[in-house]
Amino acid sequence: MRFACVCALLVAAAGLSACNKATPPDKVQADISKASQEAAENNAKAEDTQKKTEAQATDELAKAKADAEAKAADKSVGAVADAALVEAQGANKVALAKCEALQGDAQQQCKDNANAHLKAVKERVAAAKDNSQPSKTQ
Repeated sequence: MRFACVCALLVAAAGLSACNKATPPDKVQADISKASQEAAENNAKAEDTQKKTEAQATDELAKAKADAEAKAADKSVGAVADAALVEAQGANKVALAKCEALQGDAQQQCKDNANAHLKAVKERVAAAKDNSQPSKTQ
């Protein structure tokens, strides 16, 4: 029994000493080189992905900015057109009041001219607003 215990201890000691065996330096160097190469490849892929993502975000930002500027310009055109119409309506009222000082055909001609001018302004305002509206088919 004592012999069996000693044999078991020797086998265990031999087994433990095999676990702590050093790896040859050339294999260690090969493992380090392989790990370094894989890390470099992974870093390169990550940088490439980052650059693509940043470029896409920049493009999306530029498009959103252009869309916002276009909408602001459309609103600005509408506001300018509305202001021109209000001004033309006021000028029309003044012109019609001045026409009252005339008589007969001259008065009617004066009113027709004032109303024709107002009508032309209204048409230009409508055209400007139609041209500034974004296309509904987009």
